[in-house]
Formats: sequence, structure tokens, C-alpha cells
Amino acid sequence: MNLKKTMSLFALVVVPIVAGCSNNPTTGRSQFNMLSRSQEIAIGEEAKGQITNEYGGRVNSVKAQGYLSEIGAKLASFSEGDNPSLPWEFILLDSDVVNAFALPGGKTFITKALVEKLSDEAELAFIMGHEIGHVTARHQNEQISRQMGTSVILAGIGVAAGQSDNQIVQQAVPTIVGGAGGLYLLSYGRNQEHEADKLGMRYMVRAGYNPVAARDAMGVLKALAAGGDRPPEFLSTHPHPESRIGEINAKLKGQYAAQVADSSFKRYESRYQANMLEPLAAAWPNIPNSSNALVLADTASWCGLCVDQHEQAD
Repeated sequence: MNLKKTMSLFALVVVPIVAGCSNNPTTGRSQFNMLSRSQEIAIGEEAKGQITNEYGGRVNSVKAQGYLSEIGAKLASFSEGDNPSLPWEFILLDSDVVNAFALPGGKTFITKALVEKLSDEAELAFIMGHEIGHVTARHQNEQISRQMGTSVILAGIGVAAGQSDNQIVQQAVPTIVGGAGGLYLLSYGRNQEHEADKLGMRYMVRAGYNPVAARDAMGVLKALAAGGDRPPEFLSTHPHPESRIGEINAKLKGQYAAQVADSSFKRYESRYQANMLEPLAAAWPNIPNSSNALVLADTASWCGLCVDQHEQAD
């Protein structure tokens, strides 16, 4: 290959990568994102139907679904930059898998099995805030960009080499949803999970919830993970609950100490019971509360059905 052809190939690969770097107002850090905001939204919309169907569809409770949407919209309204204007959608899935996850562009999901494990609205707000944080931090974009970027380099082509938005969407969706069951595939790194925890606490406090609920929600996840075999944390892409609880405790004693002590930051247990747990119990009267839920020992189970793998650099 002559020098001119080599330089042309270099431009096709490197220029899109440089162009994809931008500062994120949510995280304050520069990120490499191959996907535009409109492409993120299109990918999420394309994947939403398949994800919803594979996890049993929406719950058959208008009250519970509306309650989740109200809480999610309130949390998203406290996000940074142009994020409040995203086409947010909060979907309660009729699934016995304990899980919660989000698609790029604002489509956010939580399963019936997980909400039945929680005790109050503030715990739900932390988990939904965590998933909103993945969206606002554009973690999905980072992961998709990493996978698509590898393909770009191997193929010697770039996004700037004539690919349409539709082609990009069609390439990106299989990195999010697929496999034999058409399930959620994105796996986040440890740093991304810690960052989403931080953002979940940020949004729940901005919305007026007591941040102690973040620790209690993680305690639920820790209990679900107990007893399962797991690799050492440095070999896992997801931090163990103990590590995440430690970081949450540090914030409760420091950054959020005033809110912990302020009685105006509430948990709303009775409201959660009336608007979420009771409607679900009425819709499924013969099923004990989550007793038959599929719980994965992997602590990543509530944020995507991911297989543990060696940590990639974050």
C-alpha cells in the first residue's frame, strides 16, 4: 500500500474518532462517542419493542405503570444539559427476572420482580436514577462506540465514509439486544457503574428523596447476590455490592450528610405500597410477592444480563 492510500485509510479511521470526542455536562469529562444524539434516540426506539417483548411485555396495571413513569420523569427533569428534553420512557416489565436497564436516548426499564423487592419510593428512585445516569453519562454510547470502533478499525472504514443513520442503527442494535432470547446485552465497566450510582444519588436528592435509600436499595441487591459464586472483583466488570455500598456510605457521611438529617427528604413507603405494590398484588393475586423471581447470582443482574469478563480499560 502506497503512502497516499495509507494516509487516506488513516483519515477514515482517525477523523471520526477525533470528531466523536466531546465534553459531557453530566460527568464533566471528555468522552469518545461515535453516535450523535439523534442516532442514540433512533437506536433506543428500534430496540425498545424487542426488549419489551422478550421481557414479557408491560405489566397489566395502568396505575403501577403510571406511577413509575411519574417518578422517572421527575428524576429525569433534574438531569443536566439537554437531557430533560430526551424522549424519556419508563417501562415496567412483566418479568420474573430481577433486572433494570436503559437504552440510549432515554428508554428505561425495570421488572416487576425487582420493584416487588423494594420497600419504598426512594429506593425505586435510586435505581431509576442509576439507570437515568447511564443515559445522561452516555455510557451506552461509550460501549457501543467501543464495539463499533473496533469494527471500524478492522474494516478500515469510518462513520464518515458514507454510512447512513439507518445503517448505523442497524449495526448498533445487535450490540444491545440479541442472543438466543433477545435479551439486553450491554455490559458496563466498574467505573461506569460507580458513576451511575453517583448520578442516581444526585438525581434522587435533587428530587427530594432521602439518600439513605440508596444504601438500602444496594442492600437488597447484595442480599440477592449472596450465596452465588463470583470471581474476585478485579476480574469482574461489575463492582461487588460491598464496594458500591462503601462508596454510598462515604457520600452519606460527607456530601449528603445534611440531607440525611433533614426530615424534608423522605422515603414515601406508604405511597409506594399504594401505587406500586398493591396494584401488582391485585393483578397477580395468586403469586407470592417475588417468591418465584429468577435472581441471578451475578451482581450485574439488575443492570443488564451480562456475562462476567475481564475488565476493559475505562
